[in-house]
Amino acid sequence: MACSGLRVIVMGGSLGGLSAALFLRDAGCDVSVFERSRTPLAGRGAGIALNPATVRYFTLHETVAVSAISMPTRRVRYVGDDGGSAAEIEVPYRFGSYDVLYRGLMDAFGPAGYHLGRTVAGFEEDAEGVTVRMADGGVERCDLLVCADGVRSAARAWLAPDAQPEYAGYVAWRGTLSEREIDPRTFDLLRDTIAYRLMPDSHMLIYPIPEVGESLRGIERCVNWLWYRNVPRGPAFDALMTDQDGNVRDVSLGPGAVRPENVAALKRDAAAQLPQWLSDAIRRTGEPFIQAIMDCDVPRMATARVALIGDGAFVARPHAAAGTAKAAEDAWQLGLALRATGGDVPAALREWEPRQLALGRALVERNRRAGSRLQSGAWPVGAPLAFGLYAQGDSVMHWACQAGTA
Repeated sequence: MACSGLRVIVMGGSLGGLSAALFLRDAGCDVSVFERSRTPLAGRGAGIALNPATVRYFTLHETVAVSAISMPTRRVRYVGDDGGSAAEIEVPYRFGSYDVLYRGLMDAFGPAGYHLGRTVAGFEEDAEGVTVRMADGGVERCDLLVCADGVRSAARAWLAPDAQPEYAGYVAWRGTLSEREIDPRTFDLLRDTIAYRLMPDSHMLIYPIPEVGESLRGIERCVNWLWYRNVPRGPAFDALMTDQDGNVRDVSLGPGAVRPENVAALKRDAAAQLPQWLSDAIRRTGEPFIQAIMDCDVPRMATARVALIGDGAFVARPHAAAGTAKAAEDAWQLGLALRATGGDVPAALREWEPRQLALGRALVERNRRAGSRLQSGAWPVGAPLAFGLYAQGDSVMHWACQAGTA
């Protein structure tokens, strides 16, 4: 194989890191993943709109049928003031969940090369490779270090210290409900639909997602909702992002971490501002959580032997629904570049970086424009959604999608 004998370390074991590990292993590399969390990451995050790039590993290897791990929608429905349909667009999307994708990728990679509780503390690069220092005092040596360590990437801070995520001025309240927890009439409304509700300084969306058992069999239907709300930086933001232990978070508060008074205020606002069936979904959610919306541009994604991928490089707002797809695409293209250069790491990164920089910059800018319109009331009812990785619309997936046909 083109890269036989190359030793690769992946820093970060979430979806982007696992995608990199799998595609680089396919290219012949010897890959180890170091994840700082001491426990598996299943259970973190919620719904994910799929793009063909997101599920490329599954479709190439035919390991999992995409139809078995996702929920289809046929249309976008804009919700009017009365809770009914203000406009509809016939367009097919598929929705998955973090848990399902993580489990599918973990099953494919296997436990042998995946190391929990290992934090990368730094690295030194030389002409022959990279020396990686671990927080536990260990030292590892590799030919290529791939940094997939997320929004608050330590690797980004080392390689591009001036590139820091910037708060966009609004947050996404998020929640999921199982079929048992939600009004059956709401499930009927969302059986094949993603619903959007536009407001003057806010918007909400809700759509079906799967919850799958440990064996990736036996889908349970759930719904995922997001309510984007403007919150200026300052005391109001700090109060919202203070967790139950009194710590002020700057990126997210997970399920169970949001202070009860903030959850109660959310539910009061939902009852006052949203159509009944949307407010009811929020009211029934036991532990809603919060994601602060961020932007980040980077001037570089690579040195001679180190690469930043996914949110470890660019952080884009979620309106194009392409963050997970971008990480998977970075990983796929890196594997292609290594194959094309016969495993010459510096040559591969020189070939890979310009295209991925262009993709990241275009995605960040497209999301900024969409977010500004959505949060200011300028997005027109009935307009096509911003979903897409390279361009608006490329996340469309066939309703009857099977493995190998996404």
